[in-house]
Amino acid sequence: MLPPALTELTDYFAPLSTFQWEEGGALTLLTPGVNVLGLNATYLPDAFPDTVPDLRPALAWHRAHGLPPLLASLSPLPETREVAALEVGRFTPTETQDSGIVVEQISRLHIQKWAEVLTAARGTPEWATPLARHLAAQLETGRDYVLLLAYSGAGQAVGALLWRAGGAHLWGVIDAAARLPLLNAAWALADTLRVSTVPGELELSEISRVIFSLAPTPTAA
Repeated sequence: MLPPALTELTDYFAPLSTFQWEEGGALTLLTPGVNVLGLNATYLPDAFPDTVPDLRPALAWHRAHGLPPLLASLSPLPETREVAALEVGRFTPTETQDSGIVVEQISRLHIQKWAEVLTAARGTPEWATPLARHLAAQLETGRDYVLLLAYSGAGQAVGALLWRAGGAHLWGVIDAAARLPLLNAAWALADTLRVSTVPGELELSEISRVIFSLAPTPTAA
């Protein structure tokens, strides 16, 4: 059984992934051609590391699809290299000064623009088109996802967020002034919001820290 924070992430990301594999309590989501961490990881169960599931089939599956053997857990993992960490917690709406930021819900017809903003915010603009193509196909059936874009006073798109059922685990801003208006707008969709963020970026409550680590690549005998 996965810990609550990891279940929260897999519930959000699984409908957007291409492949899924479940074994020994671990759940693997793989999405070749998309660089989103949450869509390309094996999520480890509560019992890890006290009881170690056999991860060899899942990690072989990563490699068979040309993807790094990425593990998501709540605790540091021995013999792995941590590559990223996220805080998963509850966001409380915050009053902001008038910055001229406007947040709008957009249709799936504008997903290319949305992806351009998100990938620019993550420093990976070259992934915009692959991400847009993938999400466009997945969201055809995922009608419970909502796309939000934040615009500056000059009309420039400066923030992007994908909302589902009170959760926002895929979002980013080019302009820091858009952060709170974007999250406030997402919170208002259900009067609650659970988010993933870089540690220290936001003041959250009920926080769990999720660690993404690379498993070692086996060497030839």
